[in-house]
Amino acid sequence: MATTVASRPAIVPTLVDSNDEKAAAALVHALETEPTPSSSPVPTQTDSSRFITFSPYPDHLLDMETLDPQTQLLARALGVFDKTRDDYATAPYIESFNFSAVIDELRRLRAASPSASSWEKRDYFVVAFRSQIPPTTNYGDLSSLDKAAHREATDSGGLLRYWFHLPDADGRNLATCLWRSPADAHKAGHGAQHRKASSSVRSLYREWRIERYRLVIEDDVRDWEVIEWKD
Repeated sequence: MATTVASRPAIVPTLVDSNDEKAAAALVHALETEPTPSSSPVPTQTDSSRFITFSPYPDHLLDMETLDPQTQLLARALGVFDKTRDDYATAPYIESFNFSAVIDELRRLRAASPSASSWEKRDYFVVAFRSQIPPTTNYGDLSSLDKAAHREATDSGGLLRYWFHLPDADGRNLATCLWRSPADAHKAGHGAQHRKASSSVRSLYREWRIERYRLVIEDDVRDWEVIEWKD
């Protein structure tokens, strides 16, 4: 999107131009039917132990073999990631998502996995993209840009979770993605589809801004915190 991770969304979120049923239905239809060009083969259902769904795009799957065992556990735990309040688009980020449930799921997965090694403290990179979309924006254009950018990020590697929902009555929304590292986000952001999406941000959104956070998970998952990312 722009030239650095700090000044651009890692992925442009798919938004609609209103909160009505017609817009919502069109968004769902776009997610379910829009073809996604890609050089990577689409995994089959028999690959379910290796590939997991990690975004609203059911045909964009995360290849677990690209991750180390520790990060694989977190990626699976992030399957329960979701909002905790309806005003998440404008509320404080850390208070708007169920990170405590994610950590509980991570602990459960570790306990259930006989091969799980000890968990070493690690930081993960979290990006939040807050926006407001004007009624004049075509949500179909946003959907196409977002889906192509997400496929590119999936193929690039290191993206562990992507989440977005419908905008509120004022067109405000928040999309968020969780990365293995800032380097992974930076690499994905230099792809052609991300540059194309970035060049469209100012014309498609009334307002937008980026927030960056650090998900810190302590040794043996004894504790955790989400804090502002500072270089």
